[in-house]
Amino acid sequence: MVSVSSFDAARGGQRVRESSASRATTSPLPTDVQAPVGAKRRFTSRIYLPALSIVAAAVVLITIGWLSRWGGGSFTSAMTNLRIVVVGPATLAFLALFLVVERLRPAQRRPVFARGYRHDLLYTILNATLVAPLVVALSLSFSEVARRSLPWIVVPRMGVLPHWGVIAVIFVAMDGCNWLAHYANHRIRMLWRFHELHHSQEDMSVLTVFRTHPLIHVSYLITLIPGVILLSNGTIPTAFLVAYAAVVAFEHSNTNLGFGPLGKIFVSPNYHRIHHRLEGRQDINLGFALTIWDQMSHRAIFPTPDTIRMDTGLPGRPLLVEQATQHPQHVRVMMAQLVGPFRRLDPETDQAMPE
Repeated sequence: MVSVSSFDAARGGQRVRESSASRATTSPLPTDVQAPVGAKRRFTSRIYLPALSIVAAAVVLITIGWLSRWGGGSFTSAMTNLRIVVVGPATLAFLALFLVVERLRPAQRRPVFARGYRHDLLYTILNATLVAPLVVALSLSFSEVARRSLPWIVVPRMGVLPHWGVIAVIFVAMDGCNWLAHYANHRIRMLWRFHELHHSQEDMSVLTVFRTHPLIHVSYLITLIPGVILLSNGTIPTAFLVAYAAVVAFEHSNTNLGFGPLGKIFVSPNYHRIHHRLEGRQDINLGFALTIWDQMSHRAIFPTPDTIRMDTGLPGRPLLVEQATQHPQHVRVMMAQLVGPFRRLDPETDQAMPE
């Protein structure tokens, strides 16, 4: 699924400086040649280069989409639909309802304006303004590439399958793809560097669903494949996407709520909170809406009275978090978190390499 933390290890910085000094004194090359090489080495020693491949993939996709005029799709229309899903009237109503429920039946007592809540609000604004166009561009471009590169995956129209049946199939397949991408974000280090931001929240709330790195959406593009395959049989209504987004937001809420017997099928807040736990494995309970993928992969841990109020976050705080400073520094911390995936880690301290 690291950081530009202000708590970097001094020993790591000393080791880097000593190593650079050693190379400078022993190299037989002229001074005018050594300087560029040293600068390059200092740059690569602080940058986590694999993370740049995500940037490259996003740039290539968006370029293809732009040159193909988004595959004939309307960027403006897609943008409007996404904004309805993210911050439309129905979505805002759901979020407001869940925020009220968090106060009435919280899993953990938190101040109304806890730092984590305020920080997630900043990410909510970021997603609704700057990230939304990026997601639309990536989605339209990926769909166009999939249709052109693999035209055979688009199945012909099946008259025997009603529209609601198409929606049900896409829902299950889409949720399975979300699980697969989520699993990859936990198992592949390069992806985890982008995903760990989501796990840095120590004050879970319904707005935590928005605490994501903008480039994390590259790894979730496979979720579009079911819709591409069944494109000729109908598209998913916006209302369905709003409902799906509401479910995913609700499971991040600070509510002591489950679904009773249906909790064995659908992801609840009490179920998903185990995935964000501070202590123990976090590559469990990866499901978005359905728990069946976790059960089939033996990664399902169902809630008990002991798990409901467990602490959440990242062990050792490898990523700078808003709770780490004496006074709120939300903008500074957010910028550090967004840059975090590109900072190389010290292999001994597991902290970001110093400046």
